[in-house]
Amino acid sequence: MLAYLIRRLMAVVVMLVVIMLVVFCIFFLIPKWAGVDPATMYVGKQSDSAALEGIRQKLQLDQPIFVQLWEFFKGIFVGRTYSSGGDVTHCSIPCFGYSFRSEQAIWPVLTDRLPVTVSLAVGAAVLWVLLGVAAGVLSALKRGSVWDRGAMLVALSGVSLPIYFTGMIVMAIFDFGLGWIHSEYVPIGESVTGWFEGLLLPWFTLAFLYAAMYARITRATMLDVMGEDYIRTARAKGLKETKVIGKHAMRSTMTPILTMLGMDLGAMIGGAILTETTYSLPGLGQAVLKAIQERDLPVILGVVLITSLAVIIANLVVDVLYAVIDPRVRLA
Repeated sequence: MLAYLIRRLMAVVVMLVVIMLVVFCIFFLIPKWAGVDPATMYVGKQSDSAALEGIRQKLQLDQPIFVQLWEFFKGIFVGRTYSSGGDVTHCSIPCFGYSFRSEQAIWPVLTDRLPVTVSLAVGAAVLWVLLGVAAGVLSALKRGSVWDRGAMLVALSGVSLPIYFTGMIVMAIFDFGLGWIHSEYVPIGESVTGWFEGLLLPWFTLAFLYAAMYARITRATMLDVMGEDYIRTARAKGLKETKVIGKHAMRSTMTPILTMLGMDLGAMIGGAILTETTYSLPGLGQAVLKAIQERDLPVILGVVLITSLAVIIANLVVDVLYAVIDPRVRLA
């Protein structure tokens, strides 16, 4: 198990380096190849020639590409100083960039909004896994029944309906109509109850979409697993059906579910833009949308990096869970 973990950690380090290289190329190198001056994408409100020259000096765009790459990597791990003549700006560790439009480092912006997005993603993930897997298992065990057809019809609706439409319908019914749940977000530091109530509708809205996909995948996988030889052997030995399903069938069924969960949860950390916009949640999704509208590239760069990191961490956790569920994975 230890050797397996070491191999996965080494793979994570390599993947992080590759992602940082790709992100650097997208935001700094490719614009040059396309004939676009990268300084024009980072300049603040003043875009005259003096401001552009100042940005070139601060970002060292006039230096060789390897120097720029080194400064980019170094900034994340030891911080970075942007200087242009007498104008000196320091970006503390970890420096995910500096917005010359808003004149602030990106990392504090991300950390202010990250708890909202993490709360939304984790809460919704718990709901969509519980509801989706349960619905999929029951549909597979009751194949062709009214429950099976009804659950798959609801799942198809969940996949088909856009989040902003579902969110508005849910708010219209439970918030504005019945008044049972208020969807206004309250920071957890102010009120735990208000925080929970403010995220309840966004959780169910986001979970409805993903639970539908998980139900369909779980049903298909469970139907395949239930026809395997080792399931028939377990039944022939006289094991109880609950043990056959819970101990044997579910182990194989959970493998694709964990794979999906690692990707989906990691991507959600990057910001559920539609959900956060529908419910006016001050998360990373809102920050990205605002940055796109204002062409604030450093914010977008920072969110891309933190999303990539979240996906890598989520998949590392999934790899560890693989090894727990199926010991044969450790030999891979």
